[in-house]
Amino acid sequence: MHTIDLTNKTILVTGGIGFIGSSLILELLRTVEPVRIVTIDSRTDYYDVSLKDWRLEQIRREAAAHTASEFTFILGDIADPELIHEIFDKYQPEVVVNLAAQAGVRYSIENPDAYIQSNLIGFYNILEACRHSYDNGRTGVEHLVYASSSSVYGSNAEVPYSTDAKVDNPVSLYAATKKSNELMAHAYAKLYNIPCTGLRFFTVYGPAGRPDMAYFGFTNKLLNGQVIEIFNYGNCRRDFTYIDDIVEGVRRVMQGAPDRMIGEDGLPMPPYAVYNIGNSNPENLLDFVDILQQELVRAGVLPEDYDFEAHKKLVPMQAGDVPVTYADTSALERDFGFRPATPLREGLRKFAEWYREFYRKD
Repeated sequence: MHTIDLTNKTILVTGGIGFIGSSLILELLRTVEPVRIVTIDSRTDYYDVSLKDWRLEQIRREAAAHTASEFTFILGDIADPELIHEIFDKYQPEVVVNLAAQAGVRYSIENPDAYIQSNLIGFYNILEACRHSYDNGRTGVEHLVYASSSSVYGSNAEVPYSTDAKVDNPVSLYAATKKSNELMAHAYAKLYNIPCTGLRFFTVYGPAGRPDMAYFGFTNKLLNGQVIEIFNYGNCRRDFTYIDDIVEGVRRVMQGAPDRMIGEDGLPMPPYAVYNIGNSNPENLLDFVDILQQELVRAGVLPEDYDFEAHKKLVPMQAGDVPVTYADTSALERDFGFRPATPLREGLRKFAEWYREFYRKD
């Protein structure tokens, strides 16, 4: 493994006003100085753009406090090849973190085109730009880190999920695009000797998260007196991973690029790796909802006498969902000495407190 010191590097983060992207940029500004961060984000209206604007404001405020560092925001789409190549030519990033993607399993059933554009064409554009970053003898991209997903495991019965497991049976188009990203990255790593690391994220949650995620959507519905639907009659288990743990894992992985090596055939061996980042502790959905409601009451988001039973409904499994997600993080621990460990209650408490401040300033 090749160690990369992020100090003085130019880092391109795609999807930089998304949940994980914005959290990563804030952490890099706080812990690496000086650093040059460039981000591109299309600011789609898949969910409330005011939340994305708020995240961008937090980043700009943090960047202003670190005058030795630079932050550049570009409004644009990674599916635009000319724009991507312009960004690479102008800024010449040394580390690239691709977090831009159309997220969500259920939305991929309704709107597949968005996934092909962003997750396949967009990622292809990033790979091509990384390939050409070495043109004319330039050092180019030292490490491409990209987001994959626990959804690639599909309904794999063998748990916990290991990166050594076979993942050829996706149960949603979203999962298929993420598995495709891993295959594309492997091919480019082999053909062009680009150090690539894929990260399979497991149900990321926390303050300023995505409103389409269960914990956030449940909170909105409960606050509005609506009924929340708990799929598979509550018999789902999810490996919930707190955002700070995800960011710490990404930051460590950015600094450890797979080695470029020559194989016995005289050709480059692909400098390629894949890791799980999950909490390795799947929680039953009914227990999750119970903890969430307790923390919403504690934070003052909901009144103490709220009738939760009247606002819960157990329903069958929905298409594209899987009954369990469970991360084997032994490879991450072995190579980077890190294992996510934030307890669910602690993470949901921080979310509930943020939610109260963000939505209920009165």
